[in-house]
Amino acid sequence: MRAALITRLDGPDAVEVVEVDEPSGDDAVLIDVHAAGVAFPDALLTRGLYQYKPDLPFSPGAEVAGVVRSAPAGASVAAGDRVLGLTMLSGGMAEVVALPEDRVFKLPDAVPFDAGAGILFNDMTVHFVLRTRGRLSGGETVLVHGAAGGIGSSVLRLAPALGAARTIAVVSTEEKGEIARAAGASDVVLADGFRDAVKELTDGRGVDMVVDPVGGDRFTDSLRSLAVGGRLLVVGFTGGEIPQVKVNRLLLNNIEVIGAGWGAWTFTHPGYLQEQWAELEPLLASGAVAPPQVEVYPLEQAAQAIASLENRSAKGKVVLKLR
Repeated sequence: MRAALITRLDGPDAVEVVEVDEPSGDDAVLIDVHAAGVAFPDALLTRGLYQYKPDLPFSPGAEVAGVVRSAPAGASVAAGDRVLGLTMLSGGMAEVVALPEDRVFKLPDAVPFDAGAGILFNDMTVHFVLRTRGRLSGGETVLVHGAAGGIGSSVLRLAPALGAARTIAVVSTEEKGEIARAAGASDVVLADGFRDAVKELTDGRGVDMVVDPVGGDRFTDSLRSLAVGGRLLVVGFTGGEIPQVKVNRLLLNNIEVIGAGWGAWTFTHPGYLQEQWAELEPLLASGAVAPPQVEVYPLEQAAQAIASLENRSAKGKVVLKLR
């Protein structure tokens, strides 16, 4: 089978598409992959900068969409089923994957494979951020940084369905603002001067929640943009810099900074993925939450797809098409 492999740790250009052996389907769900998701950790993996450091060479990719080739007796899926699957850390950018049953989920008929490959990693992360860690309540206002990216656009799609009354998208360019509007943003502001714009939009009150996958120098102004009792959810650092918090800022308005590491949570909470999908699947199947708008690359351009996450040129969720 064909697979995208990281062969050395000097960036996305190290990704090569080569022929490798297919995985064994023994005691696993074997999936013929139609599309695979691309995420920011894949870019970090190409430079050895992610906390997970597999031995070279290895295939990146945390999520797939495809058709079950075979499954163990008694599994919840069977040969021919359209499914989504989580590798969680690596191995997804290949024509065939073998996964444990608890990381395979039936894909709603209304969702195509390309869009499906962009659902699990981002939407489950965001569901965890908003529901479990952020404690989103009905009627609240959510601000999200990097709103044109995979996590950001997922927040804009999911937050209203989970109770938010308003979403404010922070973007770096007007072009990315159009992507955020298409994802459902109530308001769009540019990163340069976003604090003042948010103050004006909320009549000085501030927002109830900030979702921040970017980090960097906008962190302090994010804290200052929170309403009394607001929460800032730390999701990642695509901006490259890990900010520091002066904790006296938390006292003034009784605000919180909350870490939201979905992957680590799933490893210590058995059954949590199934709980999440039980809530997300009906929303996607009914159309209450639209599938993500995706930017599709062929497998042969895996290096360019990953590079688009590193250089922040990606527009929405990036996926690879394998079939």
